[in-house]
Amino acid sequence: MTSAALMPRTAEAPSNKQRLFVRYFTAILIDLVVLNLFVEHSDNVRIDSFSTSLLAAVLLQVLMQLTIAVEQRVAAVFKVNPGGLMTFLRFFCAWLVLFGSKFVILEALSFAFGDKVRFEGAFNGIVALVAVIVTMLVAEEGMVLVFRRLGNKSD
Repeated sequence: MTSAALMPRTAEAPSNKQRLFVRYFTAILIDLVVLNLFVEHSDNVRIDSFSTSLLAAVLLQVLMQLTIAVEQRVAAVFKVNPGGLMTFLRFFCAWLVLFGSKFVILEALSFAFGDKVRFEGAFNGIVALVAVIVTMLVAEEGMVLVFRRLGNKSD
């Protein structure tokens, strides 16, 4: 059986909306896996059910995307002006947004889920949350790299 036999008769390229859906659907599933691995293997992350972890993964993905959007907007303000001070302010404000967002994320999770989702340990769970988010971002980027490599035409 040839690979052409496995292809549909008519194939349409996906629309931008379909690509965006697949991107975020995949990211949420990756976040769900990472979150549940932390629940299973860490004493600092506790979630009472799989359904709650699914909703938490969706909320985390939304909040991470909002954080990135805010950070890029703040950086753009300082990027238009040249100079060392503006470069410093751009990086400092980006760090401030990224650091401060973790407190917002913790509060949002607490507001949405109460005691059903808990990050515990050092600095009231900030370290556990940062570890989860960094792992999620690394896992998502890893999947993007695999996807791009699979798309190389040098098969």
